[in-house]
Amino acid sequence: MSLIEKAVDKLTRSEEGGTPSPIQPEATADSRAGIIAQAMEKKPEPPAAPATTEAPSVTSHSVSINLARLKAAGFVTPDADRTEIAEEFRLIKRPLLINATGQGGEPVPRGNMIMVTSSLPGEGKTFCAINLAISIAMELDRTVLLVDADVAKPKLLEYLGVRAEHGLLDVLRDTRLSLPDVLLKTNVEKLTLLPAGTPYKRATELLASEAMNRLVDDMASRYADRIVIFDSPPLLSTSEASVLATHMGQIVMVVEADHTPQSAVREALALIEDCGAAISMVLNKTTGPQSAGGYYGYGYGYGRYGT
Repeated sequence: MSLIEKAVDKLTRSEEGGTPSPIQPEATADSRAGIIAQAMEKKPEPPAAPATTEAPSVTSHSVSINLARLKAAGFVTPDADRTEIAEEFRLIKRPLLINATGQGGEPVPRGNMIMVTSSLPGEGKTFCAINLAISIAMELDRTVLLVDADVAKPKLLEYLGVRAEHGLLDVLRDTRLSLPDVLLKTNVEKLTLLPAGTPYKRATELLASEAMNRLVDDMASRYADRIVIFDSPPLLSTSEASVLATHMGQIVMVVEADHTPQSAVREALALIEDCGAAISMVLNKTTGPQSAGGYYGYGYGYGRYGT
């Protein structure tokens, strides 16, 4: 059975020809090949900017994220109590970290390089990428580099309420710049940002270049404790996403509950079928309580996670 068939087998049992039915949550049986989880998030829009004309607090290599505003918008924050969204992402991150570190088995090659994407725009991939990054940064022995790789329509810094002039595309184009020149340290301990950089019409070619190969190798190997998370463009909207996937060890595909057609999921999976990464799936924007009984041994009554 092919990777696509494995990934969508559980998702398509209820389909009866004709128009594809929306994706519904159901557990799979292979944590290595993929997980289906859910993130409770109703409106994945960037949090409204505070009523002020003051520019974000930015120095040459540091930014200050407004954590109170982020928390109010429903994101995971380091100082939050045990919220439902924090528990959701604790469950989502665990198999990804196991794959990255090889706990209990062989690690996935380049497993610390994780791409978060979706089939279509608006499914909540940036929301999930930020929450996943902050949740992993809360680990005692992990640091996180969060990369805005949605180079056509970057939104990551807008969500976080910070600004930057240079980033990923600038490093790839300008040999005078190095990665440390454009990294932004944040007030979230162990979380660093890499902005998308200056827009460029040949971004796909840049991401497929030898310069990108060298940069990814540097990201993957520079620090043994680092997890690198890429907020990628949607797979069916741009060519950059499928090119970026070839550099990854793991891919997290965000699927919008009761909205994304099965045909879109199949088509998106087909684009990354041969990239060699371990593929996971997150069912996002669910509403209402689910059946009790949790997976992964947490038992918080969510009952929405499958390995």
